[in-house]
Amino acid sequence: MASAHSIPSIEERFEFTSGAKRNLLIGGGVGLALVLLGVYLAANGGGGHEAAAHGAEHAASAVGHATTEHAAASGHEAAAAGAHHEKGWMTRVWANLWVNAVYFTGLSVVGMFFISYNYLAQAGWSAVFKRIPEALPAFLPFTGIVMLVTFFLGGHDLFHWTHEGLYEVGGPEYDPIIAGKRGFLNTPFFVGRLIFYFAVWYGMWRVIRNLSLQEDEIGGTEFYEKSIRFGTAFLVVFGVTSSTSAWDFVMSIDTHWFSTMFGWYTLASWHVAGLAVITLTIVMLRERGYLRAVNSSHLRDLGKFIFAFSIFWTYVWFAQFLLIYYANLPEETIYFIERFRGYGGYYKAPFFITLFLNFFFPFLVLMTRDAKFTHSILKVACWSVIIGHYMDFYTNIMPGSVGAGAGFGPLEWGFFLIFLCAFGYSIASQLEKANLIPRNHPMLEESLHHDIA
Repeated sequence: MASAHSIPSIEERFEFTSGAKRNLLIGGGVGLALVLLGVYLAANGGGGHEAAAHGAEHAASAVGHATTEHAAASGHEAAAAGAHHEKGWMTRVWANLWVNAVYFTGLSVVGMFFISYNYLAQAGWSAVFKRIPEALPAFLPFTGIVMLVTFFLGGHDLFHWTHEGLYEVGGPEYDPIIAGKRGFLNTPFFVGRLIFYFAVWYGMWRVIRNLSLQEDEIGGTEFYEKSIRFGTAFLVVFGVTSSTSAWDFVMSIDTHWFSTMFGWYTLASWHVAGLAVITLTIVMLRERGYLRAVNSSHLRDLGKFIFAFSIFWTYVWFAQFLLIYYANLPEETIYFIERFRGYGGYYKAPFFITLFLNFFFPFLVLMTRDAKFTHSILKVACWSVIIGHYMDFYTNIMPGSVGAGAGFGPLEWGFFLIFLCAFGYSIASQLEKANLIPRNHPMLEESLHHDIA
């Protein structure tokens, strides 16, 4: 057990230096330049419409040969896909905005998820670095606005169910499956849910954040007990909205397809990526002389979290895949057929890269005990998970929204870099507003002496 005399001072203020701000702004500028370059290449490179049409033929062929039992429905879906996937370069822009906004929304809200289940468990080990996950949800208004604007300006291109002709009985585009979902998938209700998610998530975070800051100044256990109640309430709300938002943001793009495990799958992806962001931020702060009270036991526990939830994500991924594989129903298998054989096989490589970055690599890298608290190894593992789960959302969203008109070049990396730098700027701004270590947290003493040697 560490002695009280070996504990560094808990008075630490993070300084968001002008140099750090400049670097993030430069990074965002580089991202913007890459986006402009990507737009130019996509708009003038040619082949986009031909590739989309070619990909639609592959998708139609895959669906057409899936089974004879559902031939009529599959044929209609293939025909719709042919028109739906002949997308221009602007659709690719909207899709990239949507992918990044959904992904970084998850990274942000997982900060609130992390502190809430630690409050519910009355866990003491995480108190010393609680300010890090506490800073993440401040980014939610940015991603929420991006998603609203993207839906209003580009939603007709991204979401097939927004086409009115699908609901006209007897019309050439009438789709009985999508028409049957109109009670849930309609623009007013969708927008209302989107606003509700962000308002509730951000609003509950503001309550927890204010209680934490008041606790820092006043002390006592009153604010801690209130935080437990609000954190528990958030977990109940998030238990529902994490699934419904996954259906709305991602699954509704492939309107004919559904999976009862998709809510868990998306939450697992968000969660482990959020844990990687928390751990990476702590490691980077420690390397700059901050969070001196965070010891190897804290880092080892964070490494265990990433290791364990990488396995959990893989378990959910495989369980979903296996159920669809052995059921062999065309309305389900089309989802994976599009990613294996559809669109000229474009998505096959990203599909397997995702598995490597999100499971095999972190599993092997973080397997040993010492690896879980070694800075260099943690940073490599965290970046693998962060990039890997971005790729996961890319392969979930792009086939249904852009099809073979997608790409992976300056446009994609540019948008990712813009969101990453903006996210980092938001986190740093929040860290600057309070003492890095919550000085009056009731569990702080336990956290300072956390030792699992």
